[in-house]
Amino acid sequence: MSKKRGTPKKRKNSSEAQPNKSNAREIASYIIIIIIGIVLAQHLNVVVSGSMEPVFYRGDVVIIEKSNFLGIQEINPTILKPGDIVIYHATWFPEPVIHRIVGTGTDSTGKSYYIIKGDNNPRTDQDPVYPEQIQAKVISLGNNPLVIPKIGYITLWIRGL
Repeated sequence: MSKKRGTPKKRKNSSEAQPNKSNAREIASYIIIIIIGIVLAQHLNVVVSGSMEPVFYRGDVVIIEKSNFLGIQEINPTILKPGDIVIYHATWFPEPVIHRIVGTGTDSTGKSYYIIKGDNNPRTDQDPVYPEQIQAKVISLGNNPLVIPKIGYITLWIRGL
């Protein structure tokens, strides 16, 4: 009697299927970490001057809510109030400015605006700030803005500021 000998069928070992699932999970976790990092980075702003001292200092990082983040309105720039610290497009400076709202007003056309001032500055900013100029608001807990001290110095050094 002869036994039939051939090449044995190769069984798929469960340990061979695992690397594919494991790799997919690892890649997915890296993608999630990258997305979270990008979102977080978009909600941090480095302070570049001393105009808001002693609330925060040059090189500090503040945590912000944006008026337009990927089409999502996290804050409504038309309902801000005195005491809020905002980042806005200034007409008198090429970079966004981070200062506090100290008042409101209405121009000759009936349009509302904000009066804004750096806490360490002797005078208010020279031009009124309209809601459409507001980019973001610094998040506060009570009356204390959320600040991460000094870690922004690296960014300032890289940017040459």
